Amino acid sequence: MVVDHNVIRTNQVFTISLLALAFVLDAPALVGFTGIVMLVSALVPPLALFTRVYRHILRPAGIVQPDVILDHPEPHRFAQLLGGTFATLGAVALLAGAPVLGWAPVGMVIVLASLNLFVGWCAGCMAYYWLNRLGVPGFEHSRVEGTR
Repeated sequence: MVVDHNVIRTNQVFTISLLALAFVLDAPALVGFTGIVMLVSALVPPLALFTRVYRHILRPAGIVQPDVILDHPEPHRFAQLLGGTFATLGAVALLAGAPVLGWAPVGMVIVLASLNLFVGWCAGCMAYYWLNRLGVPGFEHSRVEGTR
């Protein structure tokens, strides 16, 4: 299986940018929107909004070139599912009037997405691979040697 890692990076750029903007503007609805986009992308990949922007606008315009490598998409989807869950829970807490409980998970998503974007370390992927090692059902792929 191969994965275009620039699709993943594009998702991270959108996620980091939108969540940081939401923090600056104090916009819980933008946090919720971003969280829902992440969840839909993880659960129904053909509907992934940020991926569609990459595939239909950025790549055809030559703004971003593909970076296809041997990898499994499932750990990346799991990471996005976790990020989307944390962002959505953060939005719910913000809308409920609990700013500390709301911005903490949002900040965590920003930091972890930034680590993946700038350093190439994916916390959600690591969690997926740990669950694979433990033999948890549904986590059938182990890390492909030579992947980032």
